[in-house]
Amino acid sequence: MTDPTYPDAPQSLIDHWNKRRGPLHLQEGEGLAGLDVDLAALAQVILPPTSADLPKGASRHAAKEHELRSELGGQSELVLLHALVIAHLRKRRFPGHTPALFRKIWSEQSPYLLGCLNTRWLISAVITFGEHGATAREKLLGREMGMLFSIMKLYEFERLHSGKAPDETFGLRRIDAEMPLEMTPFSLASGGLDINLLAPLWQRAQEEPVMGPLAYALLDRLNHDKGGIFRRISAMRAKKQARIAGRKA
Repeated sequence: MTDPTYPDAPQSLIDHWNKRRGPLHLQEGEGLAGLDVDLAALAQVILPPTSADLPKGASRHAAKEHELRSELGGQSELVLLHALVIAHLRKRRFPGHTPALFRKIWSEQSPYLLGCLNTRWLISAVITFGEHGATAREKLLGREMGMLFSIMKLYEFERLHSGKAPDETFGLRRIDAEMPLEMTPFSLASGGLDINLLAPLWQRAQEEPVMGPLAYALLDRLNHDKGGIFRRISAMRAKKQARIAGRKA
């Protein structure tokens, strides 16, 4: 048995995670929009390209709003509200109506958000459905999608240290080494692990009325991205299959 990757796990991991989940405290007069907010009207109000200086003694909520206004300058007040709602829902405590407000945003403004949010914010939204979806099916799909994209982010970041760009495939020859956790190697020519991962997600995305279009859009972006592990595996599979076919010819 080797030394653990994370000493004192799981408690050390849980403690570290909880440190990042302190509430975005509000001062008097601050808060998120109510459930009667006109979201279509907010979509017409454009944020200025820069925001005013943050006053001393500002609340954590105000500090987060200032940060987001700086990041989202030129986009709409609806995009800002969506980002603020997600920021609150990542914490241990939040205003009681926040989950319902998040759902209202996606129930009423899904086409608008899918047309203007970048992939980072779409992934943040699908992860939020994993924690605060209105149904068990929404939560399940959100958590599965969140796990998929989070693991991809870790792997794709580490791979940048290999010297290869995200759209560059490895050669077909692999080293002779054991896989972690005694896993059996993936069969490049005939294995379907990638398809088995993606197909159920896509199927469930087609069945969900509120978060389904969001999940579908993310999977579609993944399918069309020129880089990423799924594109590289697909290219390597085609090369492997062509080599096998050539030997049989």
